[in-house]
Amino acid sequence: MSAIIGTKQYVDYFHDPHGLTQGAIGSALAAGSVVGALFAGPLSDKFGRRDAIFLACLWWLLGTAVQVACNGYGMLIAGRILNGVCVGITSSQVPVYLAEIAKKEKRGSIIVIQQLAIEWGILIMFFVGYGCSFIAGDASFRTAWGIQFVPAVFLMLGIPFLPRSPRWLAKVGREEKAIEILARIQAHGKMDDPLVVAEWEEITTILAAEREAPYSGWRRFVKNGMWRRTFAGMSVQAWQQLSGANVMTYYVVYVFQMAHLSGNINLISSGVQYALFIVFTTVVFFFIDKTGRRPLLIYGAIGMGICQFIVGGVLGTYGEYVPGGVGGNENVIIQVTGSPSHVVIAFSYLLIIVYALTLAPVAWVYAAEVWSLETRATGMALASVANWLFNFALGLFVPPAFHNISWKTFIIFGVLCFGAAVQA
Repeated sequence: MSAIIGTKQYVDYFHDPHGLTQGAIGSALAAGSVVGALFAGPLSDKFGRRDAIFLACLWWLLGTAVQVACNGYGMLIAGRILNGVCVGITSSQVPVYLAEIAKKEKRGSIIVIQQLAIEWGILIMFFVGYGCSFIAGDASFRTAWGIQFVPAVFLMLGIPFLPRSPRWLAKVGREEKAIEILARIQAHGKMDDPLVVAEWEEITTILAAEREAPYSGWRRFVKNGMWRRTFAGMSVQAWQQLSGANVMTYYVVYVFQMAHLSGNINLISSGVQYALFIVFTTVVFFFIDKTGRRPLLIYGAIGMGICQFIVGGVLGTYGEYVPGGVGGNENVIIQVTGSPSHVVIAFSYLLIIVYALTLAPVAWVYAAEVWSLETRATGMALASVANWLFNFALGLFVPPAFHNISWKTFIIFGVLCFGAAVQA
């Protein structure tokens, strides 16, 4: 969406959506993601991690069809909500699946690879949107949204060739298949390998202990000290959103309009941040399993808070109020030029770099690791609910905030970043 919301075709067709209307369009995906995350845990426990991901793709196909056929922002919002159901399921269960098929010492790195895959997808779709901006009329955004069918179809075709989670198989009583897959993953099919035997014993011991626990259902997430794990998993996901980094992802075109960029230069400059995201998440891959999670969360939040304060401070000090909005965009009512605009752009990029090195991957790794085997699927779903609830709130809030309090929005995010560091 970020490459499309600033195009003339989009603005003209949807009658210049701004404020709460644009916020509703932007946050609709997150709203659907909350719904998807809520039933992702039970779905994953019943059908398995792998098959839950396949079923999620059906929601993506349906949502994409509605978006391509939309005749107004009502249908567009509905289509994005349906897409969001898919995102809610996959964002919570893919980390669970990866954590359950990866070797212990590689879990962090594997989830970083997942984050990299997401970022490559975002980068590719951003420039697909940019390329489609040269198409006249509503075919511009319909083509961009229609291309979303392609990755979903490829994923659905590939899923049957992936192994099921051995931990889920053990949980549902399919021990022989679980051991077979565990051996393939850990020891090239050797079932008597010491690593396979040790991990199988660990799985069965944990499952036996958890099945004998006195609490079941939702009570197991708050009783006997489990509330601490629940709070940790959900809060780290909430803080990831409250850091404000996704404002740069969703509305970077607006931020760069504040920095006096427009047209193709704005779109290309916005695309650079996605490239930076990929480069620095790749860096994380090489050290995430060699360092603690909490230091990365703490120093990352502090670094992002400083960037938010500088961007907000520069806009507040040097920004000029533009009645009617910059270029007629009522979501952007303040603008800086010259050196201050360079500072805004530089620290917007630096914010993304710090985020890519810390909160972006680490929050998902931490949230996937904090749960026990019996509670992992539903626990990760709870953590994702927290993520997408705040994602929804911010997506809805940011366009009206840019319109009403402009630069103060960044100051609020800076304060929240330091709040995240304190809790971590």
